[in-house]
Amino acid sequence: MKLYCLSGHPTLPCNVLKFKSTTIMLDCGLDTTAALYFLPLPLVHSPRLSKLPGWVSKDGAINLEKELKECSGRVFVDSQPEFCLPEKELLDLSTIDVILISNYHCMMALPYITEHTGFTGTVYATEPTLQIGRLLMEELVTFMERVPKAQAATCWKNKEIQRYSLQI
Repeated sequence: MKLYCLSGHPTLPCNVLKFKSTTIMLDCGLDTTAALYFLPLPLVHSPRLSKLPGWVSKDGAINLEKELKECSGRVFVDSQPEFCLPEKELLDLSTIDVILISNYHCMMALPYITEHTGFTGTVYATEPTLQIGRLLMEELVTFMERVPKAQAATCWKNKEIQRYSLQI
């Protein structure tokens, strides 16, 4: 028997249990704490957010004014928020036979697993968990689509840039 932990967040579990020829995923939570590093998505235009100064490294070597904004001594990404999916390099998620969902918080990564990994197994959850989880997912998708960002920022993912921006 082997147990794999695919989540780095203690309250959003995503564990996979391999026992003999059966592979069972226990919950599949989506870590949304990464959204705290992105600028808010205002429903109404905010002059305060649009006038934030762009971030430039202290020595001027790195200039990402279009992607990173500085506010109150912190650096934020000016893009559509991104979330931390469960770890997919530890094992092939298409080999999972069953996914057991314990509550609606622990099913937010389910669409990613069922749509993008080749998963062909069965998902088990109570009806209330399923209904509340569906509402929560639909609300998240609707909100993200209602307030699209003009550009997608990608340069901030460079490890060197992350080191520079954390020094502020």
